[in-house]
Amino acid sequence: MKPSTEKRLLQYALTSKKYFLIGLICLVLAVGLELTGPFIAKTVIDNHIVGVQTTWVAVEAEGQDTVIFEDLVLKRADRLSESDQVRAEYTLMQSGTHYFLLAGDIPQNSTIEALSDHSFAISVNGESELVEGYQLTVSDLYGFFQPEIPAIVWLLGLYLALILVASGFQYFKTYLLQVYANKVIQRMRNDVFQHVEELPMSYFVKRPAGKILARVTNDTEAIKELYVKVLETFINGFIYMTGIMVALFLLNKQLAVICLILIPILFVWMKFYKKYAGKYNRVIRSVNSDINASINESIQGMPVIQAFRQTDQVKAEFEQLNTKHYHYQKKMVVLSALTSFNLVNALRGLAFVAFIWFFGSSSLSIDGFISTGMLYAFADYLTRLFEPVTQIVNQLPQLEQARASGARVFELLDETGEPVSEASVNHINGDVAFNQVSFAYEDDNYILNQVSFDVKAGQTAALVGHTGSGKSSIMNLLFRFYDPQHGQITIDDVDIATMTRQQVRQHIGIVLQDSFIFSGTILSNITLNDPSITREQAIAALKAVGADQFIEKLPKQYDEPVGENGSQFSTGQRQLISFARALAFDPAILILDEATANIDTETEGLIQSAIKVLAKGRTMLVIAHRLSTIQHAEQIIVLDKGRIIEQGTHEQLIQENGSYYQMYKMQQGANHPQAI
Repeated sequence: MKPSTEKRLLQYALTSKKYFLIGLICLVLAVGLELTGPFIAKTVIDNHIVGVQTTWVAVEAEGQDTVIFEDLVLKRADRLSESDQVRAEYTLMQSGTHYFLLAGDIPQNSTIEALSDHSFAISVNGESELVEGYQLTVSDLYGFFQPEIPAIVWLLGLYLALILVASGFQYFKTYLLQVYANKVIQRMRNDVFQHVEELPMSYFVKRPAGKILARVTNDTEAIKELYVKVLETFINGFIYMTGIMVALFLLNKQLAVICLILIPILFVWMKFYKKYAGKYNRVIRSVNSDINASINESIQGMPVIQAFRQTDQVKAEFEQLNTKHYHYQKKMVVLSALTSFNLVNALRGLAFVAFIWFFGSSSLSIDGFISTGMLYAFADYLTRLFEPVTQIVNQLPQLEQARASGARVFELLDETGEPVSEASVNHINGDVAFNQVSFAYEDDNYILNQVSFDVKAGQTAALVGHTGSGKSSIMNLLFRFYDPQHGQITIDDVDIATMTRQQVRQHIGIVLQDSFIFSGTILSNITLNDPSITREQAIAALKAVGADQFIEKLPKQYDEPVGENGSQFSTGQRQLISFARALAFDPAILILDEATANIDTETEGLIQSAIKVLAKGRTMLVIAHRLSTIQHAEQIIVLDKGRIIEQGTHEQLIQENGSYYQMYKMQQGANHPQAI
């Protein structure tokens, strides 16, 4: 049983542990330092700002933390030392917008009424009494703050320093996690592309190129967002939430327990979102692949589409796919709209209702007085708690896109591949033999039936027959693009099934009917960037096949840039480049798959000369429709419906007056109408 998509994505995530762990440590340190802010603010508020509203005592002598007011030397009761001699007790408190210094220990929630300059009536819980004291001016009040200023400055400086250090850790965290994420996706893309190169030819035959392209590019890009953005957001969010929860428990355990309800709510919503978003995203990614395949096919076939006036039909097919994509994207938008701000705002509102109810109904009583600093710190942490919640919820769409894309990528990686072997075969002579070979692409629909022939090293054998007779299938089997269901294929009397596919292909070259030219330069198309082929060898190969006649007229000659599929060259010129490529790799066996089918008569002369150069010392298997190009072959094999019906030299087959003779006569008649 294969592991789940999530587990396999996690396995990739753990491939670069060093960056991840160091980044995680930096994140924890940054969060820890950043979350000290509300605690420092609580200390500043409770101890040094609101803290002056407390009990003060008159002492005998001035000293540290003392305040001179009128003829009194005052000091906060919570800062008295054993050496201080206490004369009287006062309370500094606020009532309305005024501040007072009253004699005695007066409750802070008392109501004060001034009767004269130094006489005041105080009321607490319905009871009143007269006390002496002073009503403070702003300048008087400022004097009581003087001893607090050094501590406030020090705490604010400490907070600023911690924020700067936290910013440094945040930078390294972001850098390391981004590097880590990109290394993970780099490894995944390499694995995907390497696996694509190992897939059997049947995989590519059954699937449009656009669909495969979408998995290598679009789907891995969606997964990249998982590692680059989503994973960092989730890790950052959960660590941040954990730190805030710890801080809330340190401040007030009861309200912190209420806040824990957020976690199961968030978990349940993520499960709900995963169920529906996963289904929608699978459809969206699949349709996106279909769109890519449609665009790729339309671009390649645009001349045919326009020539046959099918632009409206192609447009309609594309619009159908695009409409389906829009339909499911709209479903995702509805789901995401419910998720993002709506969900988080609702949770935030519930949390603040609980906060106000808790402190309003119980904590503001006399027995459960809560300080201003505590209220500020708790409100600050509660506000901060919803920042990571918002970020996590907003990343849920991207998470589900990555999961859907991950499933598609792993489906590709699970396709049975053909491991690439580096083992090589030093030398082969080039004897090729088919012995009772039968082959079907699907089920029992055999394309070849008991085909047997033997081509000696250095000989040229030609395969002829009508379309569908099995000529190209023989080449596919020789290259081991496919393996036969029955029979044996040997090279130098060695069964190719006992060799790796790379060993078989190492000494075989091919020139196709439609020559494929890669982007790059003319020389890079010859060497295919193989370091074993020098520049001199590549140029010599081009000259040997006659391609220098048009290349040396180009501005940069052999270093001339080549566009996609060499569109600036004619069919014959592309074919000559293909011949030079085959010659440069110096194969012992060379396959020409209808290499002269699409060229004009003038270029055919160059091609024939190139074929003679290639044929020297090599075994050649030629698939040809033009029988005039294969008359020199040592043997000609005539195929019909997957069976060999005639075999011999050109002269022998002409004398037999069979199928080959009929085909030859028809072509001769087509070329010379007067012969008809």
